[in-house]
Amino acid sequence: MNLPYSPIHDDKELLDAYSNAVISVVEKVGPSVVQILTNKNSEQTMQGQGLGSGVIITPDGFILTNNHVIDKAKTIEVGLTTGDSFPAEIVGTDPATDLALVRILANGLSYAELGDSEKVRVGQLVIAIGNPYGFQSTVSTGVVSALERTMRSKEGKLIENVIQTSVPLNPGNSGGPLVNNRGKVIGINTAVIAMAQGLGLAVSSNTATWVVSELISFGRVKRAVLGIVAKTTSIPVQVQKIFKLKLPTIVEIISVQKRSPAADALLESGDLIVSINSKPVAGVDDLNREIGLKKAGTVFTLRILRNYRLKDITVTS
Repeated sequence: MNLPYSPIHDDKELLDAYSNAVISVVEKVGPSVVQILTNKNSEQTMQGQGLGSGVIITPDGFILTNNHVIDKAKTIEVGLTTGDSFPAEIVGTDPATDLALVRILANGLSYAELGDSEKVRVGQLVIAIGNPYGFQSTVSTGVVSALERTMRSKEGKLIENVIQTSVPLNPGNSGGPLVNNRGKVIGINTAVIAMAQGLGLAVSSNTATWVVSELISFGRVKRAVLGIVAKTTSIPVQVQKIFKLKLPTIVEIISVQKRSPAADALLESGDLIVSINSKPVAGVDDLNREIGLKKAGTVFTLRILRNYRLKDITVTS
């Protein structure tokens, strides 16, 4: 005997599947999410304390969090969901991506795996997990709203490949993981857009993976640099037409630092940068976007306009 169609029954099954997916992820990743308590004073007082979250990414105690969570901290205390707490040391920080790596002296810890954020798709289920209170995880869910967003760090530099979500972030969840339905960390929650109905932003896991490798190896991120001071400037329409430039603005070099890659490549103040690695640049942000996530030693080809002549110059950063 065939039972009649029941939308209520179907909705219940969908809700059960959704709940089970979230529960499974939280049970898997939750134990690796930690509380990070900081004190910016030399004395342990309530004034100057900060609270955030982090995620253990290796069984021997490496913890990924936001730079702003531990910025200027005199002491750092990490609380696990087991109730245990440990003092932590800073391995390295990267204000340019708002990421930081700290470590506690412990082994055999539950840890989360960094996934491939290139596989993230708009609309997929994501789960934000934080641990602002030290004893259990706080959980919120949503979907990926947009990819390849940018946001500015405290240094004013653009953070690339930011994931935008509809996940409402709880207070103290900064530095906690953004996780997919398989329990892989695809981002580190870093900010909430309070005036946009709680939209959240997370630094992508691929950016985090690169930053972590640099911090473990060198204690800092060794980025590609050109060694110039530059500004965005408009170009005359006639010049744009003569040289068949695609964009109405361009990057003008104001000064070149001594003994820098730019100086070694004989770049000069007044040079106009048309493109980098064949990609047109409309301004300084475009230039920073191309070099910002490249390692030191990366080779760039700049096409410049100097004395009304186009010229290609190779720069080893």
